[in-house]
Amino acid sequence: MGRLFGTDGVRGIAITELTCELVMQIGKALAFRLRGEGRPAIYVGKDTRNSSDVLEAALCAGICSAGGDVYCLGVVPTPAVAYIVQRSHGTAGVMISASHNSAEFNGIKLFDRNGYKMSDDAEAEIEALILDYPDRMELSGEVGSILSYRNAVEEYLNHIVSLISVRLDGLKIAIDCANGCASYTAKPLFTRLGAEVTLLHAEPDGTNINMDCGSSHIQDLMDHVSEGDYDAGLAFDGDADRCLAVDETGELVDGDKLIAIVAKDCHAKGTLKQDAVVVTVMSNLGFTYFAKEHGIRRITANVGDRYVLEKMIDGGYNIGGEQNGHLFFLDDATTGDGQLSGAKVLEILKREEKRMSELASVMKRFPQVMINVRIPHYQRENWKNDEEITALIDAREEELGDAGRILVRESGTEPLIRVMIEGKDFNRINAIAMEISGKIRERVGR
Repeated sequence: MGRLFGTDGVRGIAITELTCELVMQIGKALAFRLRGEGRPAIYVGKDTRNSSDVLEAALCAGICSAGGDVYCLGVVPTPAVAYIVQRSHGTAGVMISASHNSAEFNGIKLFDRNGYKMSDDAEAEIEALILDYPDRMELSGEVGSILSYRNAVEEYLNHIVSLISVRLDGLKIAIDCANGCASYTAKPLFTRLGAEVTLLHAEPDGTNINMDCGSSHIQDLMDHVSEGDYDAGLAFDGDADRCLAVDETGELVDGDKLIAIVAKDCHAKGTLKQDAVVVTVMSNLGFTYFAKEHGIRRITANVGDRYVLEKMIDGGYNIGGEQNGHLFFLDDATTGDGQLSGAKVLEILKREEKRMSELASVMKRFPQVMINVRIPHYQRENWKNDEEITALIDAREEELGDAGRILVRESGTEPLIRVMIEGKDFNRINAIAMEISGKIRERVGR
């Protein structure tokens, strides 16, 4: 068995890869590791996948077998778990979700008592107990309880509403809920803030989460907004920790542009700590030009929300995020929150009395091409040592020079190699992306 934890917890095809037995072991190891802090109180949320219920049962069994108590939050957005763990002074939190992945996948995300993603070191200790030292998990015979936490959604919504200082009355917005957790929270939230709301893809059936909808498949929202009389559109992923937007014409406003909108606003108000924003190596080159123009420092982190957050916490920064729609407001939340992000951007839209397209024009995107190459698990990392692949990448980087850049990296959540090329000449970068992805597919692909 390979190691369990990736950049965003444990993830795999539910039941066959992310098995009930494995999830029970994760629960057991988590509670066992936390027993030194007293009787563990662990808060568990889940998304709308049909596998989430059975995995929740397995997780709870593991936690209780090691003497921990479980507070079941039901179907809630991932950031609700983080908020309630912190607010309730719990020991840890768990979200059962595979985020933006399709319904056959599921995952386990762990949070510490302060509502932050559990550290790499803590996850490594839990992983070692499961894979290397299972005999160390001696059970005392003390059995924990499973309790229902009934007010999770309401407490979370009250919290988000309290963070927004401008009413959204008069705004007409369309929201794509990805048939996920936001199906139960988006309309109550944005209606309470004053907006007129139309929901798309808000009828989860256990199998349709993220299916041709949500932040990973935003075309339907773009079409809907372009054909209607809307001020903006918002799209969340399955567990609602990501947000992308659509302007009033139906054009995409991606994570880079959303970060730019928020950063410019905070900088103008004097609330952007250290005049800096944390983004990842995947952030568009256009963001670099935006930051220079507005006197904002661009701090770069590795891809993955945990690495953005680590950089923000270590450096004392309060705004950051990823191109995929993970935005972080550390003055208000301990993790990415799609609905908070959407509300913050709409707050600026309302206060500035501008169109969304005007706000988004603060940053000009360079053309970008992304191609994913699926690889077998046993080929992970091997491409880095293939001379034909690395020589081709080096040659094309030299050719582009300062007019573009090449980023080739493995996904932390899926068996994919992502080939990303940016530059001023779309036709040329597209040809380079196809050439490099073709070489990877030939040498190590599935």
